[in-house]
This record gives sequence, C-alpha cells and structure tokens, in this order.
Amino acid sequence: MTEPHQDEQQAIEGEIVETTDAPPPVVPAFDYTDDGVPTFDYVRDRIENRVGTASASTELAGGAPEAASVDEQLAERDRAGRDKLEEIRRAMRGE
Repeated sequence: MTEPHQDEQQAIEGEIVETTDAPPPVVPAFDYTDDGVPTFDYVRDRIENRVGTASASTELAGGAPEAASVDEQLAERDRAGRDKLEEIRRAMRGE
C-alpha cells in the first residue's frame, strides 16, 4: 500500500443532517405598534436602562463617593467607631 501524497485529499465520512426551518424570533407585541413605531413604555424602559447603566459606570469609574476604596471606607468606619466610643465614655463620666 502506498502513502497518499500531501496533495491528495482523504475521504471524510459523515452524515447528512436535514435542517428544519426555525420559526422567526418572537418580538413582544407591546414594543412596537403595527406601523413599526416604538411604544412610549418601550422607549421609557430603554431610557431608564441607559440612565442606570450610566450611573453605574460613573460609580465604578470613581466619580461617586460610593466608589471610595475599601481602605478609605475601613478607615472612615474605624474613625467613626472611635468617635462614638469617646462620646459614650464622656457621657458615662458626666461631661
């Protein structure tokens, strides 16, 4: 038996699979009117989603106080704890 040349293609076994016609995607009826105009609710939801995404992006980028680093948050909490403890001690001494 001789070796096939690199130029020759080897036969590949396989089976034929019949394709079925997939139904068209279901588009919710409430998003657009019959004329293709988006409804008010659909537009409002899209705008609210974009506003929420923009707000979250700003927070993640550090533009909001909530985005302070973990070390800063821990230091602030420790400071507040010490201040409260000192306030309690003063109250117990009658100051």
